[in-house]
Amino acid sequence: MGGEWIERTIGEIADIVGGSTPSTKDPSNFDGDVPWLTPKDLSGPHPRYVSHGSRNLSKKGLESCSARLLPKNSVLLSSRAPIGYVAIAANPIATNQGFRSLLLHEEYDHEFVYYWLTHSTEVLERHASGSTFKELSGTALKNIRIRLPRDKGEQRAIAHILGTLDDKIELNRRMSETLEAMARALFKSWFVDFDPVRAKAEGRVPGLPKPLADLFPDSFQDSELGEIPKGWQVKPLGELFEVGLGGTWGKDAETGKYDTPIRCLRGIDCHHLAEGQVPDVPTRWVTKKQWEARRLHDGVILVEGSGSFCGRSLLWSNGYNILFGKMVAYSNFCKRLDPRCSLSEAVIGWQFMRKAFQDGEIQSFRTGTAFPNLDVQSVLANLLVCIPPKPIADQFAKLFWECRRIDLVRQTQTIAALRDALLPKLISGELRIEDAERFLHERGLDA
Repeated sequence: MGGEWIERTIGEIADIVGGSTPSTKDPSNFDGDVPWLTPKDLSGPHPRYVSHGSRNLSKKGLESCSARLLPKNSVLLSSRAPIGYVAIAANPIATNQGFRSLLLHEEYDHEFVYYWLTHSTEVLERHASGSTFKELSGTALKNIRIRLPRDKGEQRAIAHILGTLDDKIELNRRMSETLEAMARALFKSWFVDFDPVRAKAEGRVPGLPKPLADLFPDSFQDSELGEIPKGWQVKPLGELFEVGLGGTWGKDAETGKYDTPIRCLRGIDCHHLAEGQVPDVPTRWVTKKQWEARRLHDGVILVEGSGSFCGRSLLWSNGYNILFGKMVAYSNFCKRLDPRCSLSEAVIGWQFMRKAFQDGEIQSFRTGTAFPNLDVQSVLANLLVCIPPKPIADQFAKLFWECRRIDLVRQTQTIAALRDALLPKLISGELRIEDAERFLHERGLDA
């Protein structure tokens, strides 16, 4: 398939609709049944079809402002702070004033336009204006020119190829999230709620295979953390880990003794990797000595030491070296914790640290307000963890690593790279649909 391509302004192919926010002084404007989206809702990983944001409006709130309930399949484009987040409405939804949404005319495919916009952030930003922050006005958006197939069927065929890849990425992401949730639930059951021990103490069957259930005691003892299983130990995190060598940012290019290229993890990358994403990590040049001293091994915890997610941590697995395709070290915005214990105990210690971050307990170990920093020594000295005997720790670590499917992350990365390579060629007409379909078929990714 390769028909005629035409050029139109966005104003010729769609109606542009802005959004609004009702008065926040009136609580009755919110928490109703009207889905409402803000740019922040699209700041993390999300499917291309979205059904709601973090907050709803009430019917009263919707009617009190200029927001409109947009129809299903509207293309939602953030027009400021930042410009270029894109999604498609899975159902009727409203947005705040940070959006310019596109209601496509009948002869144009909403998914094709979605993919064109995702690839055209630089074009959108060039048409934005403003001194304090850039904003894309409705008028400016209408005047942007888009090239697309005249035939809607061809538009849909192109979008279908790209959508098939996105669907596979989304499936992998959900599977990873499910496995991650299973690992967290298991940790909570065994080491926070002590479910197997409590069941045995109450004369109930723990619901585990007998060889595994036999590892757990049937009674409790007092401790600094309150009641814990008999024979288990309470330790400060500092007995499991010590502060490792600080990071290095290296050089922009090879120069002198800075002759070793690495991928340098920043603080924010700890957050993305912990969420199962593979961020675009910069390549830096360091000395061989710097690289050798900052190599990451199994059991090492890497913590975002400064910044927005200060305290977010990542338990390193050497599998990530495969993901990045190069040697990996870390910048001085990260803190490294080296294990003083077995890998099994390190896994449990890290899970307690993650729980402390999620529960807000890590907040008390931060210093600074405008740009927070983590006092890692205080975390190690004051965060108490409950460690079981080695056989239980080993069993948990085995199940934990089975849930951390590095192959899923690697496959997702490969598919995303294929999508990103095909997208500009397909939406420009440079690559024929038949060639793209054959390319994907050869890789087992049939559209």
